Amino acid sequence: MRRFTRVAAAMMLGGAVTAASAQTPSPPAAPPAAPPATPTVPPLTPPPSLTPPPPGLATPTPPKPEPRPVGDAAIVTTTLGGAPVTSKIPEVSVYRGLRQFPPANRDLARKEIVNQLVENILVEQYLAAIKVTVEPKEVEQVIGELQKELKAMKKDFSKELAAMMLTEEEFRAEVQAQLKWESFVKKQSTDAALQQLFASSPDIFDGSMVRARHILFTPGSDKAKQEEAAGKLRGIKQAIDQEAAKAVAAAPATADAAAKDAIRDKKVDELFAAFATRDSQCPSKKDGGDLNFFPRAGAMVEPFAKVAFELKPYQMSDVVVTEFGYHLILVTARKPGKPKKFEDVKEDVKLLYAMKLREAVIAQVKPKAKIEILPAPQTAAAPATPATPPSVPTVPVGTGAPKP
Repeated sequence: MRRFTRVAAAMMLGGAVTAASAQTPSPPAAPPAAPPATPTVPPLTPPPSLTPPPPGLATPTPPKPEPRPVGDAAIVTTTLGGAPVTSKIPEVSVYRGLRQFPPANRDLARKEIVNQLVENILVEQYLAAIKVTVEPKEVEQVIGELQKELKAMKKDFSKELAAMMLTEEEFRAEVQAQLKWESFVKKQSTDAALQQLFASSPDIFDGSMVRARHILFTPGSDKAKQEEAAGKLRGIKQAIDQEAAKAVAAAPATADAAAKDAIRDKKVDELFAAFATRDSQCPSKKDGGDLNFFPRAGAMVEPFAKVAFELKPYQMSDVVVTEFGYHLILVTARKPGKPKKFEDVKEDVKLLYAMKLREAVIAQVKPKAKIEILPAPQTAAAPATPATPPSVPTVPVGTGAPKP
């Protein structure tokens, strides 16, 4: 079965992946960037007059039919060398993704979903601008294969679409968008480009892993709140460092360097976990900010992963800014990888190259785009967003550390 058909089947059967973003990790996951191997994005040509409908997010089949949300979640306008092109992201596309999250996590999840959908639109508009096309028969072939697979599983294609609040026209647009992307990636990912990416990023392909905790603040776009968030995170780091230093100073006189390091590491881990539990605005706060082990690529957004892999165990980062907010990171363990040959990981290199290529496209198009994010509707059909988390108290230097 073709890879894309598997992606489409996953979407139809309740997977969390969208067809239009199948080559991209789920949020907060995002493609890494290694400057020497950044793909070259072809220059833009005047945009077409039409763009495909925005893609939606797949969700498990609901037990009962739900009213289809109305209205739009965002409006994206680009001028890629010609007249302005505007696409709207319908609220139902966001709702499909939100249904898989518990109510307490939907506020943060909504931001991630809307951002993903906006980027999908930017990629679609770019591909349309450089005139990437697919034959209608290719779209029909993929849909036909999917219909056969669903029939073999005693599932009805139309009912599956209805359960996801997708019209057949919308689903065809998603299939078309994915096929265009695959065509573009295939032309760009030459052996030379793949070899360059592999050579420049050994820690991505050798299986290296790190384990980390983090504290997340989500100040939004307000500059004053961003500065406040950064200051609070630096205050937390300073408080932890000072308390850890006190713990080392209180160690027995007979303690050697290794014993003192162990005392410091334990204190840092305990305090960081306590601060994360008390203050972090990420769902991981329930685990003391623990994100468990993750690889260099495909799990975390690039700024986060890059910094995490540069840290030693029980070393804290400075403030790290990502599209999801402001982070303080503590690495707690590392698992070294084993050197690999290019031929052994070529398929992984291709996937990573596609992720990086998508990131390069978005980086070129997004600064030129006008993106309007509309307020979340408060209707019976749309999941209600949780209340804004309480403000994080200022951490005085050397005091205010929560008890671990």
